[in-house]
Amino acid sequence: MIRVNLELEGFEVVTAADGAECLEIVHRVRPDVVTLDVVMPRLDGLQAAARLRADVRTRDIPIAIISACTQLEVDGGRAAGVDAFLAKPFEPAEMVRLVRRLMGCGQVEGDDGLPGVCAPGEVEPAVRPGG
Repeated sequence: MIRVNLELEGFEVVTAADGAECLEIVHRVRPDVVTLDVVMPRLDGLQAAARLRADVRTRDIPIAIISACTQLEVDGGRAAGVDAFLAKPFEPAEMVRLVRRLMGCGQVEGDDGLPGVCAPGEVEPAVRPGG
């Protein structure tokens, strides 16, 4: 669903089967934004985010966790340097706005009135469905 909705909005999307493959792909492709689920095989989303932040080649790529986040996972994501969270279930338009905001790092405010993302590790609050 994430891939289809982003492609419908004109984004080029590359997917990975798990967190370990994600790291390989990110090093090869150098995407503008990385979206991760918390629950993934081999390497979960929080571990993948932490490794992306620890690597000089990928530390500046914006990262969003799109998952059924618990407060513990949000706190872990903040510690790992995640830029934004989107809780499942979500409206596709919310996800598209989030990815656009992450791609426009440095903007003061998104066109939806929410704050833009300034730098890796400066986490915006979790975005909840319907608000």
